[in-house]
Amino acid sequence: MSKDFTSVEGSLDKKLQLRHIPITKKIDNFVLSVGEVFNWLWVILVGVIILNVILRYVFKNGMIELEELQWHLYCIGWLVGLSSTYIVDSHVRVDVLSERLSYKKKLWFELFGILILFLPFVILVLYYAVPFFELSWTTSERSTSANGLPARWFVKGFLVISFFLLLISGLSRITRIIATLRLGLETKK
Repeated sequence: MSKDFTSVEGSLDKKLQLRHIPITKKIDNFVLSVGEVFNWLWVILVGVIILNVILRYVFKNGMIELEELQWHLYCIGWLVGLSSTYIVDSHVRVDVLSERLSYKKKLWFELFGILILFLPFVILVLYYAVPFFELSWTTSERSTSANGLPARWFVKGFLVISFFLLLISGLSRITRIIATLRLGLETKK
């Protein structure tokens, strides 16, 4: 098996092997590509933290803008990372109930878990996140701190973007589960 955990053909679904069809490969690759681009935020975040520490403790000049920027970068990186983590099946899961089930029962368990728990939660968050973002956008919300960052709507917009990515990731996984249930696992040539 490949050691590359960021490609669709890599070691995806470590706990539950699923069949890919062309549309799920495209969706999964798209979500992973977005995740790879936003992974660079972590490098920027570390740089901002180091700069802020140096300014505060060496030059005795802390900046609220840098502190807020840290929170914004962390928020965006974490939110966008949710969907790519879900695609590569590296999210936290509790397999106490499914660990002793047969493979086919695990597929059904996963399908119903997504349909009953995952999708309703994602849809509920999207339902409330869109007006949350819209209000922030229309009021040109900014930081309450005097020197804080403007355009707080920008970071709130990533709540909508990230949960949309999570929604299409979940739909891709449902499609893969159904394809596996109907057609079985694909055989490697």
